[in-house]
Amino acid sequence: MGGELIPFPSTEPPTGGPRPVTPAGAGEVEPKVFDAELLADEPPAESAWPVKPDTDGGGEGWSRRAGRVAARAAWQVGRGHAVLGRRALDAVVHGAIREQIRRAREVGDSEALAVWTDKLLAVKAARHQRVRELPRTLRSVLVVVLVAVVALLGLATLMGVALQLDTGGWDWRTWWSFLAGVGDVLVTLAVVAIHAVVWGAAPAWLLAAWRAGRAGGTLPTWAVAPGLREEPSAIVTPGGIAQALAHLGIAPLNKALKDGWSVEFATPPVRVNNRGYQAVLSLPMGVTPDMIVDKRAVLARNLHRDPVEVWPSAHERAGFVDLWVADTGSTTKAAPEYPLLHAGTGDVFAGVPLGVSQRGDVIAPPLVESNIVFGGMMGQGKSNAARVMMLGAALDPLAELWVFVFAGNGDFDAYTPRLARYRRGTGDDVAEAALDSLRELYDEVGRREARLAELGAKKVTRGLAEKHPDLRPIVALFSECHELFGHEEHGKPAADHAVQILRRARKTAITLGFDTQSSRADAIPPKIVELVRLNACFAVKTWRSNDGFLGDGSFQAGIRATELRPGKDRGTSLLTGATSERFEILRSFFVPVDDDAGWDAATDVIARAMRHVHTAVAVGGNARPVAPAARDLLEDLDAVLNTDPVPAADVPALLAHHAPDWQPYRTLTGKALVARLATLGVKVPSTGNRWPVRPEAVRAALARAATADLDDEPE
Repeated sequence: MGGELIPFPSTEPPTGGPRPVTPAGAGEVEPKVFDAELLADEPPAESAWPVKPDTDGGGEGWSRRAGRVAARAAWQVGRGHAVLGRRALDAVVHGAIREQIRRAREVGDSEALAVWTDKLLAVKAARHQRVRELPRTLRSVLVVVLVAVVALLGLATLMGVALQLDTGGWDWRTWWSFLAGVGDVLVTLAVVAIHAVVWGAAPAWLLAAWRAGRAGGTLPTWAVAPGLREEPSAIVTPGGIAQALAHLGIAPLNKALKDGWSVEFATPPVRVNNRGYQAVLSLPMGVTPDMIVDKRAVLARNLHRDPVEVWPSAHERAGFVDLWVADTGSTTKAAPEYPLLHAGTGDVFAGVPLGVSQRGDVIAPPLVESNIVFGGMMGQGKSNAARVMMLGAALDPLAELWVFVFAGNGDFDAYTPRLARYRRGTGDDVAEAALDSLRELYDEVGRREARLAELGAKKVTRGLAEKHPDLRPIVALFSECHELFGHEEHGKPAADHAVQILRRARKTAITLGFDTQSSRADAIPPKIVELVRLNACFAVKTWRSNDGFLGDGSFQAGIRATELRPGKDRGTSLLTGATSERFEILRSFFVPVDDDAGWDAATDVIARAMRHVHTAVAVGGNARPVAPAARDLLEDLDAVLNTDPVPAADVPALLAHHAPDWQPYRTLTGKALVARLATLGVKVPSTGNRWPVRPEAVRAALARAATADLDDEPE
């Protein structure tokens, strides 16, 4: 059944050509499905020797270069037509909405599925309506054109008559000759324009197709100049993996091989996005995934890769290993340009782009219901990753952003116009402000839970946030949070409030983010690491730091940021919780900045975000609502009650909606309201055990209070 073991290759490449090895049959594990290319019959087979590069390009002449340029352009034009065709098809069948429906169905999000299905039905109905009204629209346009022509002819006739009657003016013939000349000029211009369109349509179409094809993906090797071609990469095959396992030096594995065991592939090696190979393979009795992970450097050597390019980890099914082998040199490439740098909006409910995975996929997890921790050594890209996350959130018109930086750097100064709250520095005042905000967020969680119950909703969705301003998403970042949680006075209460928020806030559209360089308990509480969904760990020195950022047991499971090289792998982290994979090797997008010149690319993005932010969302930096010192309960009841009695249990929700920033109303109950009204002289009867609050009784108490104030005035 499994991949057949063959002798490990010698130090010289085979001369007789590689022999194909048939991939092993799948075991009992259900195979994974990848959007990839299966390498069943491709050479080389039994060993993974690098494919030799084309060496004739170093001195190629101008004719060969010109031919390559022409062929590349033709290939890009052809691919551009395919890209444009796919776009047109997506527009016809509402492909973007159907893709969202497919994703919602895959993850089992019934609420999102219902929302996107309704949107699909709505846009289809709108298109059907436009098609039905098309004849009427065309008739209307035709009528307008005819009326305009008749009106112009009438106006020309009247002007001709006026000129005829004017002494010394043009005669009738001169006037119409003038109009005929104007008409000739207009006809000439129209003919020239038509010729320009006819003769320019083909070049314009080819240019558009070429531009679409150029942006549509990577070029084939023959289309790239020899000096710019990527380094050749060893091809990974079932036989090559089997040989690599046979030379790991693991005693139980060696014994199993001698006893006749052969490796089985639930997923044979497949190419994924031209970035590397994915495989899922079995292990014999007595061999655990940890043993393979511990020999990762040897496995990488056997597969002709650098250690950072080979990542084995425990598969979700016992007895199998999930193996990722990156193409040679792929881990040193910079991430693509931030996709929202020049255009586009963000969506904290659907996902904001953070970077690209080892497979080349854009990783864009939702922030709502997630929460995130960035950890790692200094200078490895944590702050940039946090900047990228907050930039995506800033481009969501509905999101309210809070940022607290417990350092003197200006990483988020360019974000100030978009931030509702922004404090930075190492003083006690910044820690105190952060603690106050955490307390407010905890209270806000309770208020939103009550609001959702009032609306009969299970969680805050984008539709609810658009409809109800008091349910807009809040994203709060605490950068260099070790300074906050390690604060002598404010650290413990800040940690307690953060943990309580994380436990309760998942359905309330409140998101917390943290970045820190230390994994100590007083720098990032372990409960926070446990409760967040997204954990990103940059290069660290020890397994304790690794598990301190990624969670207990991560190192043992093969999720090891200790393998990242400080400096060389700057900007690369191990991310968990973002996809269905156990972890992703994330290369963060980079938001360019020039510290010497004081230039930050985020400035233009924030300016664009400010043009689209919803008017009800707080912005402006350091902006925080000022709560009133006191409120008059009777006056607020007078405002919310109409003419009919309202059960006491329903009144607190009315008061909280009337004054959402007044904390006592958020926790008020019907029983407490009845007791409070009794002290103010308003008796609430227990009619039918409903305790109705009568508006006339409230207003009578208000009148008595006003009269008492007048009586107290000196004569």
